[in-house]
Amino acid sequence: MASLQRLFFRRGLKTISAVHRMLYRASGGRIGGKIWGLSILLLTTTGRKSGRRRTTPLCFLPDGDALVVVASNGGMDWFPAWSLNLLDQPRATVEIGRERRDVVAHRAPPDEHARLWAEITAIAPGYLKYQQRTSREIPLVVLDPA
Repeated sequence: MASLQRLFFRRGLKTISAVHRMLYRASGGRIGGKIWGLSILLLTTTGRKSGRRRTTPLCFLPDGDALVVVASNGGMDWFPAWSLNLLDQPRATVEIGRERRDVVAHRAPPDEHARLWAEITAIAPGYLKYQQRTSREIPLVVLDPA
């Protein structure tokens, strides 16, 4: 049952993400640029198995020069592919509107996670429901300028 759930979730998410990417890029981020009170960026990672570039729309929180993204995967019990890709290859590219920048990713350590989680969930409390839905701790990934 879990594998069937994973299949439907991934296929649905892949379709939604493709449409979101297209609208975001075509409009320079004016369409699809905000969800839950958070801005959206497009994160391009290198596939850890395929080596292909993969782009995913994600909510983010600015934190100084860094950008913080949430590896929630909708509260599913498995980590999103983009976060696993970043573990293997932490260098990535983000697009915010029409601006592109190179970043280097790291997982937020516990003290930083607590502070950032409080900030993110104050803006977007839906992430609290995702955390309740899963047995894993939802990681926060910090994207620092490269």
